[in-house]
Amino acid sequence: MIIRSLGTLISLIFLIFLTSCYRVSDELEPKVNYVLRENFFKKLSPPFAPLTDQEKLEPWGKEYLLGQFFARDLDFYRAITTFKRAEYLLGEEKNGRYLEIQYQILLCYFLGKRYEEVLYVFNCSKLYLTTPAFPVHRDLLMILYESYLQTDQREKAEMILRTLSLYYEETAKKLELSTMMIEGDLEALEQNQNFYSQEVDVTRVINEYQREKKSVNRAQLLNMVIPGAGFLYVGQKQSAITAFLLNGLFIAAAIHFFHQNQIAAGLITTSFEMGWYFGGIYGAGEAAKLYNARIYEKLVSPILNCHALFPVLMLKYGF
Repeated sequence: MIIRSLGTLISLIFLIFLTSCYRVSDELEPKVNYVLRENFFKKLSPPFAPLTDQEKLEPWGKEYLLGQFFARDLDFYRAITTFKRAEYLLGEEKNGRYLEIQYQILLCYFLGKRYEEVLYVFNCSKLYLTTPAFPVHRDLLMILYESYLQTDQREKAEMILRTLSLYYEETAKKLELSTMMIEGDLEALEQNQNFYSQEVDVTRVINEYQREKKSVNRAQLLNMVIPGAGFLYVGQKQSAITAFLLNGLFIAAAIHFFHQNQIAAGLITTSFEMGWYFGGIYGAGEAAKLYNARIYEKLVSPILNCHALFPVLMLKYGF
């Protein structure tokens, strides 16, 4: 009876091992963000000619001016609504101001991080007909590149990047570096570190990260040997204590039940313990991965902001 129970226990452990314990990828998934400040736009010159006195008296002109006011105040919801009213009231696609208004709407959506709407506005407008003669042609391409990336349309983003390379080579170069750093693509950064050395000391970033990061595999291995040790390795003391105590409690309970020949209770307790045990191994790997992401973010965020490598900070024109 005991031998049969032990066989069942071993089979149960093996099945739980197959379903619950798997390797955590050590691929970086950083979340690097920028802070958009009101004074940023005050430094940017408007791309389009000011409205004439006659245009200011027109209903659409009044809405246009209000939209610019709201946009400069970072009130993008009101700005979009007002610009759309100006677009409707103007009602003349041949009027040069029509494209200007459509671009202002698109820019507001972009600054509000509503990338799907950016692409919708672009596809429904005549902005795709613009050429380098359009004052914000460069900014428009950058906005489209970032919007395609954010909506996981990488092929279209690459097409936009190639177009940028044709007309604005330096901008395309900065965008490539920006994308690598924001996405944490260390392999690409290492391969191109000499090429981008004039922009950023990429080698220093890579070396510091490699020195400070934690090994995902080591965290999982430590937690496999001693439950909680993997969390302690990445500095999560509270999680380490909790994991150690919970695993110890369930192991002690399982041993007690088997010793009392309460096989059913022992098997149930052991199944719970296996869940905690293998879940802890996976959790330790995830904790190490998160630790590495925070270390990387701490290294690159100041650089991206200082060197204006976020696409939004590369904009040349405002409202």
